[in-house]
Amino acid sequence: MAILFAANWKMHHGPEQAATFARAFKELTFPQPTRSIWFFPPATSIRTLALELDERPDVAIGAQDVHWEPSGAYTGALSIPLAQEAGATVALVGHSERRHLFGETDEETGRKVAALLDGGMRPLLCVGELADQRERGETEAVVRRQLDAGLAGVAEEDLPRVVIAYEPVWAIGTGKNATPDDAASVHAFLRSLVVDRGGPEDIAILYGGSVKPGNVLSFLVEDEIDGVLVGGASLTPESWTEIVGVGGGAAA
Repeated sequence: MAILFAANWKMHHGPEQAATFARAFKELTFPQPTRSIWFFPPATSIRTLALELDERPDVAIGAQDVHWEPSGAYTGALSIPLAQEAGATVALVGHSERRHLFGETDEETGRKVAALLDGGMRPLLCVGELADQRERGETEAVVRRQLDAGLAGVAEEDLPRVVIAYEPVWAIGTGKNATPDDAASVHAFLRSLVVDRGGPEDIAILYGGSVKPGNVLSFLVEDEIDGVLVGGASLTPESWTEIVGVGGGAAA
């Protein structure tokens, strides 16, 4: 299975910056069968990035969030058809910032996952615990609740199309990160939950949380970790190329 590298640009890189990034990225890298790369730019940059990277078979462009309704009076929301028209084929669901800054509920994550699958897009479902939940030993209970809700409307035959990201909230943008052993343990737990639902044992589960060039390999050598979800370190072509180069294909 190819290693999956996902870049979440959050509220950075408008169309002009995205185009500049893409051109530099194409010069620095070339496709490899051992590696897949997903970009999650701001909604305004989806179309630009999709056009710039259209000829890269190893790349998919995604939305950072979607609404479960295909259209309607939802000011500021991005529907799945609109995201697809712009060039997105994948989407983040339940990122910790959507949950804890914008109040997205577990039920809403489930509606989004089901709508994405019905609409022909692949969801990347994020789960993870807060610092105080970790300190109380509630990590497994929290990620189980989030995973169960996120997959509540997913038929068994659709489970292979779902990607999961474990992102401990206390490690996002803080410079802290779970140890590779700790992350692998949570990944193994999540994998067991998917298998219990009739899903594949080889479902892709990524780690996210202060991943950078200096520590990415320590996570990827763990058998349970199938890739990484990266924030700040994905914002420059040079740093991102160094990270994805672990999967092969960085230019000399």
